[in-house]
Amino acid sequence: MKEAKVQPRSFLIAQLPNPTVFLNAELEVVHASDSLIRAFHFDRKNLFGRRIYEVLPQAPEHLIGVLRRCLEGAETDKGIDRFISSDNSEYWYEYSNTPWYDKGENIIGVILQIVNITDRIKLELDYEKAQILLEAKAVNARIGSWEYNAITGKLTWCDMTRKIHEVPEDFEPNIESAIEFYMEGYSRNTISMAVYKAMESGTHWKEKLKIITASGKELWVVASGKPLYKDGIYVGLIGTIQDVTEVNVSNQRSTESENLLHTVVDNLPLNVYIKDLESKKILVNKSECAYLGVQDASELIGKSDFDLYDQKVAQESRDEDLFVLNNGTPILGKETISVQKNGKVTHFLTSKIPLFDEEQEVYGLLGLSMDISDLKQKEGELRELINVSSQQNKKLVNFAHIVSHNLRSHSANFSMLLDFLANEQDVEERDRILGMLNDASENLLETLENLNEVVAINTNVRLEKKQIRIHRAVHAVQQNLSGFLQTHEGVIHNEIPHDATLQAVPAYLDSILINFITNGIKYRHPDRRPEVRICYEHTGSQAVLVISDNGIGIDLKKYGDKLFGMYKTFHNHPDARGIGLYITKNQIEAMNGRILTCSEVGKGTTFKIYLDEQS
Repeated sequence: MKEAKVQPRSFLIAQLPNPTVFLNAELEVVHASDSLIRAFHFDRKNLFGRRIYEVLPQAPEHLIGVLRRCLEGAETDKGIDRFISSDNSEYWYEYSNTPWYDKGENIIGVILQIVNITDRIKLELDYEKAQILLEAKAVNARIGSWEYNAITGKLTWCDMTRKIHEVPEDFEPNIESAIEFYMEGYSRNTISMAVYKAMESGTHWKEKLKIITASGKELWVVASGKPLYKDGIYVGLIGTIQDVTEVNVSNQRSTESENLLHTVVDNLPLNVYIKDLESKKILVNKSECAYLGVQDASELIGKSDFDLYDQKVAQESRDEDLFVLNNGTPILGKETISVQKNGKVTHFLTSKIPLFDEEQEVYGLLGLSMDISDLKQKEGELRELINVSSQQNKKLVNFAHIVSHNLRSHSANFSMLLDFLANEQDVEERDRILGMLNDASENLLETLENLNEVVAINTNVRLEKKQIRIHRAVHAVQQNLSGFLQTHEGVIHNEIPHDATLQAVPAYLDSILINFITNGIKYRHPDRRPEVRICYEHTGSQAVLVISDNGIGIDLKKYGDKLFGMYKTFHNHPDARGIGLYITKNQIEAMNGRILTCSEVGKGTTFKIYLDEQS
């Protein structure tokens, strides 16, 4: 036999869904699927080139024999075996093998494929366990069986049926004596009629009746039965009898407890509901009914969240339910948003708790929801107030730094000039110093006016916005700046539609337009005529004013974070004071707007001003 070589397309084998391994004539691993490596927790590095019984020492010895016979051309063999993985987990596999041929139809190895049937084996074991448990439950639940042979006329009772009737082991029942155990009156008449109808017309029965045992004890039982047929011919009856006396008493007590529970639950200031495994409501309290706008709980019983809520909200709720039902783990105090089909939005603080039966199996969940819509609204208002306070505080701190810095500079300048004046004897020099003091005084006055304007913008809470025709407003500013534009040979392109409007404070809008237009003209490029282009856009609920110039531009990488700072300048222009953009930004923000800047050095600058039309 020729030894198998590693194929260049082994990646195809690696992707096979079922665990598969290619073995050469020495039973050495040549190829292996990723699913096999994962299933047996193999180390990929130490797998290839090793014999199968070395990498899989837990494999049954007869499997190795099967593989060797396959190398000799034996028919494909199948089998089922148990494997213990390296992490001591138990797996059951059904394996099959087939010879591996080369192009000359020579056997060069074995292809071994393994199918994981662990789940199937476990199901079979679970079925056997279920049968055992069913028998045990029959004893615990006091359920007995019986069978009547119509051909022989013999009635057979099991041991539990005899115990329920309190008869000895040698008691031989028949149809007549069995019926006489039922209490005279309704119970006996009902069972007699049920047996007769079953014999005559093939009907089943299941009735809750009373019997009197051989010792004279009264018991509540659930009696059931049905006819047996063979080849369409009636041959007898079969049925069960269950002692439900204790259950009946318990049910009565449960009814009383249930009534008490309903009273408590209905008067809780919470939305309370119970869902089954399909997330359908099987119990709701008055608060849940009131929230969903129904008068009676019966209108909600059997309905799922998909019947009551928005599709997205219902799916989120179902996913939560499945998590609780499948894992038996509660969800406590989760904030949720409920959207009804009528669009009503409510914020809830929701808890979902699994409900367990006596076998600790989850059979449903209990839901508790507290409406926190008012709290969320207050929380939002508080957060907004905090944000506003924070922004105002930042502005205040920034303004304080500006005031401190600038006034201190003026104060130092005055102090220095006064000191020079006091010590200067030369008349001409004293006059020069007095001139400098006069200039300093004018500068201080200008600074105070700038600071006063900033204060006015940030403290004016009663801004009156008006509907302004933007084209007309730009035209008016253009007229006011006609002398300035003529002197600097500037051109304004008003590209705003004549009917375009926006909500703004007129004085602020004029100031903003004047500032950006004059800046666009002043900071002109030396090689071209200055032009300013003003456009209008509309995005959602916002009006966007776009002001572009072809000036020298701004290096945003260098100055972007300082662009709108007070007394920040970015050119050596003699008129640059560093206050215009600062005031303009404050005016825009005072109108609940924002500004974006795009600029390229040597090409020009574009400002986009966003103003909310609804604020």
